[in-house]
Amino acid sequence: MVSLTPKVIGRASAGYHDTRDRVETYFDRTATRTWERLTSDAPVSGIRATVRKGRDEMRQLIIDSLPRDLQGARILDAGCGTGALAVELAIRGAEVVGVDISPQLIDIATKRLPEDLASRVTLRAGDMLDAGLGHFDHVVAMDSMIYYSAEDIARSLEGIAPRLHGKMVFTVAPRTPLLMMMWRAGKLFPRSDRSPTMVPHSPARLSKHLGTGQLRDIRRVTSGFYISNALEFTS
Repeated sequence: MVSLTPKVIGRASAGYHDTRDRVETYFDRTATRTWERLTSDAPVSGIRATVRKGRDEMRQLIIDSLPRDLQGARILDAGCGTGALAVELAIRGAEVVGVDISPQLIDIATKRLPEDLASRVTLRAGDMLDAGLGHFDHVVAMDSMIYYSAEDIARSLEGIAPRLHGKMVFTVAPRTPLLMMMWRAGKLFPRSDRSPTMVPHSPARLSKHLGTGQLRDIRRVTSGFYISNALEFTS
């Protein structure tokens, strides 16, 4: 979903580079059509229906975690995907910059963007931490950081902190026994057979990696095959 380039977040590990490349390949080449269907009103299987329902609930939770009055607020939608969250924020009056690593998903988001909101939403393919994007009142990142290590997430938060006036609401895969088992099992597959693997985190462990700012646990959303935990970061 989102590329966190080393020129922005500082020195990154080889594991980080591998994760970034696999996420880009997956969303821009492998899963574009699946993602387009999942984020539309098209019929989907029972499993994907639970994911769609969970994502809808998480999107609303993120919106509700921001101030009620967003009129004129500049918000970064980091890993905006097909643009649903960006549209909802614009409806509430925000000026939204939606960024995603996948040009294919940005194309879908552009086609879906209502004409009456076009002046409030800027969509582009690229790096959410690019300093050229400027400063923001708030940042949202829904399920776009779930593949990264605690170290890389901490670097990302610290990288954006100087340009963040309010809060950043983002999600991680929660550290549950089931997800930990799936994560360990996934690492056993050959690299060629792996899709991007979620890395489970707990708020307490993530906080230990932060050199600046504070984390607050908002709430977990569970819907069948969808499970994600919303967190709030303030610098």
